[in-house]
Amino acid sequence: MKEHHIAPELNLKAFNCPHCHVYAQQDWYYLQASENQAGFGRQHGDKKFRVSYCVRCGQNTIWRGENIVFPQSSIVEPPNADLPMDIIEDYNEAALVLNVSPRSAAALLRLAIQKLCKVLGQPGRDINTDIKNLVLKGLPSKVQEALDSVRVIGNEAVHPGELNLNDNREIAGRLFKLVNFIATKMITEPKEIDELYNSLPAGKLEGIQKRDAK
Repeated sequence: MKEHHIAPELNLKAFNCPHCHVYAQQDWYYLQASENQAGFGRQHGDKKFRVSYCVRCGQNTIWRGENIVFPQSSIVEPPNADLPMDIIEDYNEAALVLNVSPRSAAALLRLAIQKLCKVLGQPGRDINTDIKNLVLKGLPSKVQEALDSVRVIGNEAVHPGELNLNDNREIAGRLFKLVNFIATKMITEPKEIDELYNSLPAGKLEGIQKRDAK
């Protein structure tokens, strides 16, 4: 069974730690700064910066607003291995820039969705039209809902590959999940069924073909 992955999110009580990668409880604090003036020490908190402390590995993750500034590496679920390599590269690049620029990550993921529509036999120029055509071809309802979520999350007017000023880390996190969900339903599961069917004995396959020909 696939391990459930929870991406880091501001104020979330538990998630997969960017340091140890394990799902663990997180304690939250404001970042404290100290300074010395004329021999007197003084501490103050900066509410722009938060710290999440992983109770499992004891490491701190530093946040500025909704963005992680330390460590630089981000934690997202890996891309579906059945995705084409160029889409996997877009996905991995989005993971690399997620902490620095969630908007850039979201733009890359929308581009990945556009490419995925082309893999599924659509022009890949307009996501809304692609979804409509895929539905007419029998697209499963849950995949349709996932694709429509991609289209409307943030701003319908945003084209794949363009920055959306409303995008944030939470939206990018949803887009990572949607890319993998669509790939699982439309690529991986049909491939697994084909492999299972084609593994049947030749005599059984011939019998099925004769049955269906009647």
